Amino acid sequence: MVNPLKIAEMLSQANKMQEEMQRKLAETVVEGSTGGGAVTVTMNGKRELLKIKIDPSAVASFSGPSPDVEMLEALIVGAVNDAGHKADEAIQSSVKGALGGLNLNIPGLG
Repeated sequence: MVNPLKIAEMLSQANKMQEEMQRKLAETVVEGSTGGGAVTVTMNGKRELLKIKIDPSAVASFSGPSPDVEMLEALIVGAVNDAGHKADEAIQSSVKGALGGLNLNIPGLG
């Protein structure tokens, strides 16, 4: 027979682990960039965008008669995707560390 007190204790521990993981993800900060640093974004482990930095050279093309908005948009998307991949890696590392090296085949965690 299953001990209901043990189940409650396990659920409590799981909730504490989840809260700790969320705190760690919020504190984890990664940067992604494209165009040789023309656009750099900062993101946390929850994949929330914290900051975008655009080098003045990346907007120099806006002074001419035909501004290259598409290029700047592509640089921003690339930098956000780069940071997202780094955030995913940080998440995977944190989860694997929290599991204490258990080899669980959890979908989406590589």
